[in-house]
Amino acid sequence: MNLDSNYKSSLVCLLVLFVSVFVSGQTTIEEFKGQVIDDNSRDELALVNLTVKNTNIATVTNSEGRFIIKIPRDKLNGILVVSSLGYATKEILISDLNTQDNVISLIPVTTQLSEVSLSAFRSAESLVRRVFENKTRNHQDNSVLMTAFYRETIKRRRRNVSLTEAVINLYKRTYISNSRDLIGMRKARKQTDYRRLDTVAVKLKGGPFTNIYLDILKYPEYIFYEGDYKDYSYEFAESTNIDGRSVYVVSFRGKGSLSIDYFGILYIEVNSLALLRAEYSMDLTDKRKTRNLLVDKKPASFVAYPTEARYRVDYKEKNGKWYYSYSSVHLTFKINKKRQLFNSVYTLSSELAVTDWENISSKFPNTIKNRLRPNMIISDEVSGFTDPEFWGAYNLIEPDKSIESAIEKIKRQLERSQD
Repeated sequence: MNLDSNYKSSLVCLLVLFVSVFVSGQTTIEEFKGQVIDDNSRDELALVNLTVKNTNIATVTNSEGRFIIKIPRDKLNGILVVSSLGYATKEILISDLNTQDNVISLIPVTTQLSEVSLSAFRSAESLVRRVFENKTRNHQDNSVLMTAFYRETIKRRRRNVSLTEAVINLYKRTYISNSRDLIGMRKARKQTDYRRLDTVAVKLKGGPFTNIYLDILKYPEYIFYEGDYKDYSYEFAESTNIDGRSVYVVSFRGKGSLSIDYFGILYIEVNSLALLRAEYSMDLTDKRKTRNLLVDKKPASFVAYPTEARYRVDYKEKNGKWYYSYSSVHLTFKINKKRQLFNSVYTLSSELAVTDWENISSKFPNTIKNRLRPNMIISDEVSGFTDPEFWGAYNLIEPDKSIESAIEKIKRQLERSQD
């Protein structure tokens, strides 16, 4: 399977993102902080969705299960909905929350599907085929203007050296259309310590487009295009539950016949056969295949080996239709330089979260303000968009402690270099 050149190069330098959410038109807000944990094990739960009921105000927990959510004061009498795959959804009165140190526990839920449900399909493969055949019935069938928050980070070994954040307008086309989605920049900011990038200029090509192309229902050619289903093996795994819905869990793995193999898990709603989530990775075990894979440009003396390439995309239901809502990429590269004893390891990750959307006409505007190109590098586009006051109206996923301290270190290093 050949990857589109823009998509392929856009994965070269992905960065770590933590999500932000738009609170439309509000200046008076209340901020709440806390952590979400497993009710049984007391372990922290990452990437849990927190949404103000009947609104698009939302955020997700970071890898330590922590969250920050800013809620307009006219919504403080509402309900906070906390949900995650495999757990019972919890609803909490916002008026019962503290401003700090909230601890929310979710109860694990297992679902045993009947033999009738499982026998409805000849095989797990036939179920996957049906999901893609039904995508225009279950998923977005109108053009939508989405507001989304994007953050990307570059890490050299264990040190974070570059962070970029942006709020974008995402013009999401219907799944019926073959036309690609469009993106316009609203605001952005960055912190980069170029000295710690060593001699390798690691940048993300594609920026938010990298995450948008993970929408495998809109862009199935990157993993499941017609004719490729047979190149994977499929198995039913233990079923689960989300928001009270029973969910099929199907694992898949490439058979080795494709130029790039993937393996992962699909989460499929039992009644509608809508795709709720996909988690998958590239098979990077064969270094002959993966040498310099995903690298667009490099010096001749360098050899880059991706050692990890993980992807995730989530969909969210509204009014009976499922919309793209979140995606993340996590890449790790080992870079060897000829005649150099030690190698460099870079981690590049990004996340994009949709925080608000509205239906628009079937045709997008002829001109889009500050339109981004699929092969752009967002960290190079930041100049002119920085506005510190702009960020107060947005919910950020609380940074991990390591990221938070890295931001402060980068700031101090930059300040010292300017003295």
